[in-house]
Amino acid sequence: MRVVLDVTEGLRGHNVTCDNFFTSYEFGQQLLKRKITMVGTVRKNKPELPPALLVSKEREVFSSKFAITPNTTLVSYLPKKNKNVILLSTLHTDGDISDHEDRKPIIILDYNRNKGGVDNLDKVIGTYSCRRMTACWPLVIFLNIIDVSSCNAFVIWREINPTWMSHQQNKRRLFLEQLGKALVTPLIERRKHVPHTEPSATVVKAFQSAGTPDQPEDPSTTAASPARARGRHVSSALKRRTVKNILWAASARNISARAVHLYTALHVLIS
Repeated sequence: MRVVLDVTEGLRGHNVTCDNFFTSYEFGQQLLKRKITMVGTVRKNKPELPPALLVSKEREVFSSKFAITPNTTLVSYLPKKNKNVILLSTLHTDGDISDHEDRKPIIILDYNRNKGGVDNLDKVIGTYSCRRMTACWPLVIFLNIIDVSSCNAFVIWREINPTWMSHQQNKRRLFLEQLGKALVTPLIERRKHVPHTEPSATVVKAFQSAGTPDQPEDPSTTAASPARARGRHVSSALKRRTVKNILWAASARNISARAVHLYTALHVLIS
């Protein structure tokens, strides 16, 4: 209930269609205080349901039972034998039934007409999506937020600019391309002027010095202590090889592991 109340904040005069996860009598009354009506299926374990609406045995198929209050209507419809569905509506105030063979109540017809909004949104998002395979569930939620937000932005843009690219067939793809460029361009421009901090400069200098060849040593010193010269040469080669292995490991996708590898590489270079 809190989620839908937050989403509908500021709306007036609308109707909300929801499934049984959200629908309850208290929720309907809260929406009525905002001048918003509601139609939705109800779970059968709700305490506000009359026992007469829960009974499905010995009822005729396509039959309906209603419970009506001044501002709320409940209906129990039997589409199959011993199987009923219950809907709650604050939009309808009577028990009208259609003339079709299945004799569905008008409440159910209105619910079926509007319940496909979420399915349609999933279909539209699936056409152009930024979602990727990942085991990180916060990233899944974040990518879904981006998809839904971009779709909402496209709908609002079309309402504000109805003549925008009127002759194009793939308007949404073009809109997403322009949206992505508009979001990324300021960050690209800002990164050109980011000042190098002292730790960053230290890392750059350390990596640059690791790639330079060893400086020639004094011949007299080399002749005096050839063992120490060989030791320095071996130590320098080992250091370069260690740094190379660390940098290869730093390409791991795990950000925390990459940070550890880079810190280790810096430590080896400076020591």
